[in-house]
Amino acid sequence: MSLDVTRAEPHLHEPHLHEAHLHEARRRLEHARAARLAQLRALDETGHSPDDHLLAAQRAAMERALKEIDDAFARVDDGSYGICVGCAKPVPAERLEILPYTRHCVACQRRTA
Repeated sequence: MSLDVTRAEPHLHEPHLHEAHLHEARRRLEHARAARLAQLRALDETGHSPDDHLLAAQRAAMERALKEIDDAFARVDDGSYGICVGCAKPVPAERLEILPYTRHCVACQRRTA
């Protein structure tokens, strides 16, 4: 007995399903943006020296994530969201749930790392 379960992905020819998918993507991206902004505020409130290298590295990582989130919003707007920039195949929905601003499927991410 197979336990394989396939998820129904929105079909582009069904606008109401496609719009629901994009609405959910925007919601996840907004949540990710809010979380990163809160983390940046928390870093600012720590009162550490500007010469603190760990703090600088954390700030840089948050700023990179915010840039990636903004880029993901642009992909939502131009219709390329959820398509791997490496292989042009759909990024699995599960991966987008975990990392909504990703540009790559797992295989392509491994190749770029």
